[in-house]
Amino acid sequence: MNLPSNFEDLIVEAEGLQLYKKLIIQLNKDLLYANIDLEFDEETLPTSLKLVFQETVFYLINSKFSDYLNLLYIVDVPEAKIKALDGSDVLKLSEDVTFIILQREWQKVWYKSKYS
Repeated sequence: MNLPSNFEDLIVEAEGLQLYKKLIIQLNKDLLYANIDLEFDEETLPTSLKLVFQETVFYLINSKFSDYLNLLYIVDVPEAKIKALDGSDVLKLSEDVTFIILQREWQKVWYKSKYS
């Protein structure tokens, strides 16, 4: 599996395989497990998903860091990917982390679809 290299590619691939709703369901499930008070409607537009989720990640990094770390753990984001990011600009960091989380969620959905 080749992971999409940006948000737009991820959405195009998810919609092309008709798995976008499953991506949202998976994200909602992991947000619930991480005790993050956020739930997306299955009809949420990709741009809204990105914007709202990025704002949430930004808030978690700045105000609830332990919840942020818990979310990364629940989603199963590789620690090396997070450590490789530049943390000097929190807004850019939140954007990058948002994509990495969505990328990992996409991996889960894709594998479940392919092998179930």
